Amino acid sequence: MRGNTSWESGGRGAHRREPAINALRGRAVIAAVAAGAAVAATQAGLQEVHTNPLNTPNTEELAALQPATLDGTDAHFPEILDAAQVEDPADFQDILHNGEQFEADIAARAAETLRPLFVRFAAGTFTSGFGSRWGAEHLGVDVAAPIGTPIYAVQDGKVISAGPASGFGMWVRLQHDDGTITVYGHVDTATVDVGQRVLAGDQIATVGNRGFSTGPHCHFEVWLNGSDKVDPLPWLASRGISLGPERD
Repeated sequence: MRGNTSWESGGRGAHRREPAINALRGRAVIAAVAAGAAVAATQAGLQEVHTNPLNTPNTEELAALQPATLDGTDAHFPEILDAAQVEDPADFQDILHNGEQFEADIAARAAETLRPLFVRFAAGTFTSGFGSRWGAEHLGVDVAAPIGTPIYAVQDGKVISAGPASGFGMWVRLQHDDGTITVYGHVDTATVDVGQRVLAGDQIATVGNRGFSTGPHCHFEVWLNGSDKVDPLPWLASRGISLGPERD
């Protein structure tokens, strides 16, 4: 399965670099201007032949010219090149298809540069923080939301778990490029597969009420170096993400 992308809706942290599409467009404009200048220069030369009789060779002068001077090297007689013949009309379709594919690839790369680097994992109410709770250690934070609410990848990573988990009922775990693992627990459904690469803002699951749960919510944990469980609040805050005030 592939996760849906809904990061436009809000909860975004830092962003990637600005797209390179403007630089590509700038080069295209420069090339177009240069081509236009060349055409204008050629047209100016032809116009001079017709409108400036002082520079126009008469019949005797044309007859006296050697054939080699009429090969396009004379400024008043631009060379006309034969256009390459297309043997198969299907070649036009290939050229068109390749151009469309190239344009689509550029657009996709430009869109990717606009995606956020970090995203809030779920919309809802922050109900429980990290630390001791009811005589036990609560090693994450909870965001309450209706069952089926989308859960998003908080940053780019690889899916390492997507299914049943003790205590959580079901979970999704992502391993990020720096080795950090983020955990999304009590999910109702996972919308990604193990081994899948996801980007920040891709939907990976939906909020559920499975396992040892007191109501529909997403339990979120951060494991530094893949094992050290830390308070997610400062980790999220350093990436521009706030869960808002804690409410019971």
